[in-house]
Amino acid sequence: MDRARILIADEDDVLARTISWLLKEQGFDVAVTLGGERVLETLEKQEPDLLLFDVMMRGVDGYDLLRRINSDERWRDMPVLVVSALPTDEATARLLSLGATDFISKPFHVRELLARIRMQLRVRQELLHARSALHTTKIELDRVRAEAENGRQIVDILHEVTGDFSSEELYQILVRRVARALNISHCSLVLGRPGDQVGVVAAAFEAPGLTRLEIRLERYPEIRAALETGEPVLIEDMDASALYNDVRLDWAAAGTLVPFRSVVALPFRLDGEQAGVIFLRTLLGEAPLGRADLEFADRVVRAAVAAIRRAQIIETTRADKARFEALALTDPLTQTHNRRALMDRLTSELERARRYALHLSVLMVDLDHFKAINDSHGHVAGDEVLRGVSRILQREARAVDVVARFGGEEFVVVLPETGEEGAVRLAERIRARVEEMATVAGRESRQLGVTVSIGVATVPSPRVNSPEDLIAVADEALYRAKAQGRNQVCS
Repeated sequence: MDRARILIADEDDVLARTISWLLKEQGFDVAVTLGGERVLETLEKQEPDLLLFDVMMRGVDGYDLLRRINSDERWRDMPVLVVSALPTDEATARLLSLGATDFISKPFHVRELLARIRMQLRVRQELLHARSALHTTKIELDRVRAEAENGRQIVDILHEVTGDFSSEELYQILVRRVARALNISHCSLVLGRPGDQVGVVAAAFEAPGLTRLEIRLERYPEIRAALETGEPVLIEDMDASALYNDVRLDWAAAGTLVPFRSVVALPFRLDGEQAGVIFLRTLLGEAPLGRADLEFADRVVRAAVAAIRRAQIIETTRADKARFEALALTDPLTQTHNRRALMDRLTSELERARRYALHLSVLMVDLDHFKAINDSHGHVAGDEVLRGVSRILQREARAVDVVARFGGEEFVVVLPETGEEGAVRLAERIRARVEEMATVAGRESRQLGVTVSIGVATVPSPRVNSPEDLIAVADEALYRAKAQGRNQVCS
């Protein structure tokens, strides 16, 4: 990875240059703009990997500037770390709602600043990798679609197999259409590679409900030969073929009656490698398979391989998309929802509560004296405390509830269809569970002094007209819990 580029925007010349020197010592490329007037101009010239930004600068509305940066598609993946002298309780909710990805109050600890910067850069790198992978997959998908379209005219079977099916569905379609076209009773698709001892039957015309049956390839010499040589194997009379000399002795010793007369094992390749065989068999009394049958099946399989590959790419694309969406909506440290996902869900839940005249409650959960834990025991212990509290929140929450890390040491729990009494009851249970937490990061949690204060807000309320209002009311209640001695619940 190239050296990360960081832009510092702060009107304090001494502080800005001190931070710049510190970051350069840590191997970062750093640019500094004094004041906020030239931030957008600097971003236009060269987008940094991270913006270190103080919203409280003379001559510019820092909140409006933050909003403009967040709304511009060009900078959607650029983390914005706000460093300001604003009080944490006042600043966090507003800054994060406007697009800041993290907030540190001045004065700050150097180790904490560096840790926050590195974490934000890691998240950005993962997002960029995910977007790149999706773009590459789309290009490959477009190419395979074109190939499948060209091969569509080979045979009528392709009108079915080039639909939007999964690879497993395509296997089922393929064996069914080939078996019916050749009027044979047994057609299966076996996945395997040269040297494998076990193959997997992915689909079988004679057993439609069969899924991923494992077979010992030593019992199927024709499949093993097709995989090893990469060439089709045609056996018109199994009784007369020397290929079965060894396995025929095993059949006789086990008293196994083999009802088949002829066999075709037709190998196919995916991504340039042997991937499996189409396995055709006829029973005693049926017409044997011949060269024309092999050639017909070969044409179908060769054309269908493009569709199979296309299906695999679609499946991979969907998996990548799901992984990217999860990454974009998940806090990497605690694996809870992040602020963006929280505000989306809170907006929809608030609209639903109003539409159907339902209660909706929010818990604002804040770790008490968290800075002291970090200072005394280090950030590794602090991170483990955050993870431990998040696990308690997720265990106590219902499936319909939303647990999110709001920022720093604050969490939010959204409780649909829950009134104030039920919300306070849950908050008290969470507070007690945290206080009783046995160990964190290999230490007794009581030695670390891990407790939480919780603020509760509920709608309907004349004070709440938006998700931000509801968060603000819960934050006020949290402030009262802090002022009354911490380790308390206030509503």
